[in-house]
Amino acid sequence: MKEIEIKNFNENVIDLIGKEWMLITAGSEKNYNTMTVSWGSVGFLWGKPVVMVYIRPQRYTLQFIDREESFSLSFFSEEYRSVLNLCGKRSGRDTDKASEAGITPFSPASGIVSFKEARLIIKCKKLFKTHLKSEDFIDKSIVSKWYSENDLHYMFVAEIENIWAK
Repeated sequence: MKEIEIKNFNENVIDLIGKEWMLITAGSEKNYNTMTVSWGSVGFLWGKPVVMVYIRPQRYTLQFIDREESFSLSFFSEEYRSVLNLCGKRSGRDTDKASEAGITPFSPASGIVSFKEARLIIKCKKLFKTHLKSEDFIDKSIVSKWYSENDLHYMFVAEIENIWAK
């Protein structure tokens, strides 16, 4: 992997997140969890390049994200779609997703875990966390469509610290 400057990051983030998906991973190489994410954004906030990611309260990964200062976002080529499907359906509470999916964890930088098979890795340092509330939605149809079980996401804003690409 080669580190690229944030100012040279030129991926289509709508496709990258919404169509290609990503793994969000937090913890240490010996104790981490990962999950597939297809909601999020990339932008500029508080004078910093940032990502915004969303995690439902029942997801096992949430406790790892909460505990750590940083997390990684890992993007894969289309040949790894089955890995993303598996990591989105299985819980790390009862399975070693990386082993089952055939991907190799490693630490590209201090404080994060990613996977050697990823084509793009972003290191993110947490800045802000909030819990979405149904009463804050202007368009109430979003709540009825996406939150029928009242399991509204936690939203994290994190600074993009490093980006690596193959």
